[in-house]
Amino acid sequence: MTPNLTYVLVVGVLFAAGVTLLLERSLTRVLMGVILLGNGANLLLLTGGRAGGPPIVGTTPEEEMSDPLPQAMVLTAIVITLGMTAFLLALSYRSWHLNGHDEVQDDVEDRRIMDLADRDEGPGTADEQTAGEPGEDDDPVPAPSGADAGRAG
Repeated sequence: MTPNLTYVLVVGVLFAAGVTLLLERSLTRVLMGVILLGNGANLLLLTGGRAGGPPIVGTTPEEEMSDPLPQAMVLTAIVITLGMTAFLLALSYRSWHLNGHDEVQDDVEDRRIMDLADRDEGPGTADEQTAGEPGEDDDPVPAPSGADAGRAG
């Protein structure tokens, strides 16, 4: 069975819109992206199945039966999408209740790591200057001290 071009276009639009919304910083938009992506996946799974009669032995000849696996997979995907939707809705509500908005904030540690990575990149880094020469610029890993020594291990 060849899929209908309309279904293929709708699946493509649902996936594109869902991924675009997933990349936003607002949890409400992320929630809408998950819903659109889930519906696109459901439609994609349904278009992969063979059309035919009910898959009950004795009522339909075996070569004319529909494939029940895509239908079972879509039912499972619906339940998973519903669970993700409920979780993101609760997360968004809690964020709105605590902060007055549902924007995802930058993590301080992630920002620090990005700044360190930006400083390490660029022309004339230490790796290019001391190619293969051990020297003063080599930073050994410091040994744990004080309270950190008890946590290691």
